[in-house]
Amino acid sequence: MKSSMSMEHKRRLAFGVVRIVFGLIWLINTWLQFNPAYAAHFLSSFNADWVSGQPDWIIQYGHWMANLVQHIGPQAVAYGTVGLDAILAVSLITGLGLPFLAGVGVLYNLWLWSTVGGFGGPYTQGATDPGTAIIYALCFVYVIWSRSWEGLSLSKSPHKPLYAPAMHTARILFGLLWAFDAFWKWQPYFLHNAVTYLQQALPGEPAWIAAYISLVIAVINLAGPVLFGYVAAIMESIIAFFLLIGRGMRWIIPVGIAYSFGVWTTAEGWGAPYLPGITANKGDVLGTTNIYIIAFLFLAAWVYFTPRAQRMGDGDA
Repeated sequence: MKSSMSMEHKRRLAFGVVRIVFGLIWLINTWLQFNPAYAAHFLSSFNADWVSGQPDWIIQYGHWMANLVQHIGPQAVAYGTVGLDAILAVSLITGLGLPFLAGVGVLYNLWLWSTVGGFGGPYTQGATDPGTAIIYALCFVYVIWSRSWEGLSLSKSPHKPLYAPAMHTARILFGLLWAFDAFWKWQPYFLHNAVTYLQQALPGEPAWIAAYISLVIAVINLAGPVLFGYVAAIMESIIAFFLLIGRGMRWIIPVGIAYSFGVWTTAEGWGAPYLPGITANKGDVLGTTNIYIIAFLFLAAWVYFTPRAQRMGDGDA
């Protein structure tokens, strides 16, 4: 019993640490958005819904939403999002206001995903993933279902046992995101042009990031660009498969973290270029795949600090 209680305490602390790291990323995102350039280009970012290749219903939705923002006042809405981002950051760091504010975070990010994120589309030749804000939304789901405010928190909420089916559901949702990514990696265009995604990350990057990405590109060209495309497709398929079946979690988590870090530091250029009011990713954020790492860390806290019997077979002993 003593050992079990110690394990539970470590799990609460682990969830708390991941929640705080997620909050620090939100804090940096908020700081980036304080630049006046963010409010200036906020309304124009809604054109993600009507770029070439988007379905008619998304185009109509995007124009309707843009008109609504125009009616309210683009700058008012833009600074409203900055204020909400700041509130979410403080809530994540302190644990106060959770889980209610985490629920707000889920809905808010789904809204960002459907507007400035263009639902991750258009899903035409060259598409690679479902977009940025969707993984942020999932991480807020993890914040709620892991009861992450019970560790390293100013919240005085009573401790309650985790609901294992909820954690399984979060894992499956994460696996579906990876499966979606993997589907696009298997498309002929990506397989034969994978290295171009790294080359596209070079413009505007700080010198040290450009040098790092150029080195990676040189190594890939030596090994074979097409081989690199197949390796990426295979890796994402493997990660998706094990997340969906819930087995081999103890080894797939570090593999997923390492792979995600590799993508973030190359194709996403560490979330740069850090231009006034915007970064290289839709929604003025530090990146996409780095948030996949946050989701993996929530999973790690669950898998490594929960006895196998309590996880009902989720992962290996």
